[in-house]
Amino acid sequence: MSTETSAPKEEQHQFSAEVERLMDLVVHALYSEREIFLRELIANSADAMDRRRFEALTNEACALPVTPQIRLSVDKEAHLLTISDDGVGMSKEEIIQNLGTIARSGTRAFEKQLKDTKPEDRPNLIGQFGVGFYSAFMVADKVEVISRRAGTNEAWSWTSEGKGQYTLTEATRETAGTTIILHIKSDADEYLESMRLGNIIRKWADHIAWPIAIKQGDEEERNANEGTALWRKPRSEITDEQLEDFYRHITHLFDKPLATLLWHAEGVFEFTSLLFIPGMISPFEPVDQERKSKVRLHVRRMFITDEAEMLPAWLRFIQGIVDTEDLPLNVSREMLQNTPVLARIRKALTNRVISELTKLSEDDEKYKTFWNLFGAIFKEGLWENGEHSESIIKLSRFYSSTQEDFTTLPDYVSRMKENQEAIYYLAGDSKDILASSPQLEGFKAQGIEVLLFTDAVDAFWPDRVGKYAEKPLRSITQAKEDLEKLMGDVEHVNSEEEEGLLKSLKEILADKVTEVRTTQRLVDSPVILAASAGGPDLQMQRLMRRNDKTMPSPAPVLELNPNHPWIKSLVLKAKDGKDISEEATILLDLARVQDGEMPVDPTLFARRIATALTGK
Repeated sequence: MSTETSAPKEEQHQFSAEVERLMDLVVHALYSEREIFLRELIANSADAMDRRRFEALTNEACALPVTPQIRLSVDKEAHLLTISDDGVGMSKEEIIQNLGTIARSGTRAFEKQLKDTKPEDRPNLIGQFGVGFYSAFMVADKVEVISRRAGTNEAWSWTSEGKGQYTLTEATRETAGTTIILHIKSDADEYLESMRLGNIIRKWADHIAWPIAIKQGDEEERNANEGTALWRKPRSEITDEQLEDFYRHITHLFDKPLATLLWHAEGVFEFTSLLFIPGMISPFEPVDQERKSKVRLHVRRMFITDEAEMLPAWLRFIQGIVDTEDLPLNVSREMLQNTPVLARIRKALTNRVISELTKLSEDDEKYKTFWNLFGAIFKEGLWENGEHSESIIKLSRFYSSTQEDFTTLPDYVSRMKENQEAIYYLAGDSKDILASSPQLEGFKAQGIEVLLFTDAVDAFWPDRVGKYAEKPLRSITQAKEDLEKLMGDVEHVNSEEEEGLLKSLKEILADKVTEVRTTQRLVDSPVILAASAGGPDLQMQRLMRRNDKTMPSPAPVLELNPNHPWIKSLVLKAKDGKDISEEATILLDLARVQDGEMPVDPTLFARRIATALTGK
């Protein structure tokens, strides 16, 4: 009878191209500063244990051991550093997803940031870009991961030398969790010293809630980290350095926060919040980032979830934690959505953040930094048009056709002309393009200030808000009659010849425009586009087409400057019965280009311009 046992099943896999390139960048560009690897691996272990504790609330099979911890073990002779945890572990599919691919494509951004960053600041990029696991290869020439998913009996081993491929093998692990074995490089012996590891942990992971133990030979340090819930301490007992360390720990950013909000709320319900307004945006944000707040919810210091949406979507840039005594530890996701306690906490938090932003706005430089980072997200609250609209309006900042720096709606209203009936704005993609737009010419001539809206949401919220200080918000692409009123006696009456030109142009351009008319809002430019009455403004139409290229848009109105020499010459050509079809198409294309659109046929447009300039 054969006593042979079958060998464990083994599979070879290739890394995704993104992972392979990221590992190469991490290992070679950040080689000089390597201690960050330990912080990243410990943070991953802590997150896995948080997730297991949450799953255990509704699944007994995922229950944590009696004394869960993160364990570091050093074998100096074998050159091995082992990091083991009692976390949720990973299934085979999760190992492939988490360690073999990367969901967010940001390698180019990472590489560019490396070039733009001083060498001494480069280690910070690891946390900033979320490539933590791969930093293990800075100190190890081989990495083994053995993981068993909580609630299952199956374990798998992942092994790689970080050179384009990895091996998956069936394995055994007595309990759920993950073990990472690092084969330390010969020039990284310092990470085989327990004292060095302890110093790194106290520097980077002292606030990890789970106990961290370090074992080397017969010596063991059972509590290498303090593990204190920092947010539970009085502000007087917390140093600025501790707050900054905690901020960096939960955000994986390495700047200083623009503002820190530590708040102990007492009364009918009690909670503590430690929130941060970041001083930067991670350039590795996923393109399809969810519009949801990721503030972490704790109950009696225990992490529950970061999906409780503790703040509205328009405050999703706020990061931090909320800890309450007024929810049960076994709170379900359904309860999170419906419990009145959480609804009251959300409302109180939102009010507090708005108060903090109001305070921050008193510091012009800091608030300008905040606005450049998060203003576009914050203004999404205007689209929601809820109870905080008035506060958001007052805290919003805008470019202006007459001001060098940002301005506010209250300040704009204070500068309005005596006979001005509306707050005028022009929406587009950039301040510089808008500032030179022909759309502004008539308003500049009348000394009327126009707000320049440069964020995508600016095309939508004015219609929802409607008015401010009893003054309607109006796009100047739909303000022909307003400008004519402001101009008073300058109204232009078309001559018979001009009417003939307008009729000819409308016939030639047919369904490409809804109307062709003269306008007095142009000074130097010959032509301009206007939105059809009752329809969306031009920028909203552009944004809608970008989102759905099949979406039809109402044809625009083509407006001509009757005082421009080119238009005067076309009046004479049309009067003499000459063909003006080429000029008609050029006029429309020119108007489109001025408004940030492409000509209908770019190649033909370029050829026509060349012909017009050279006569050939």
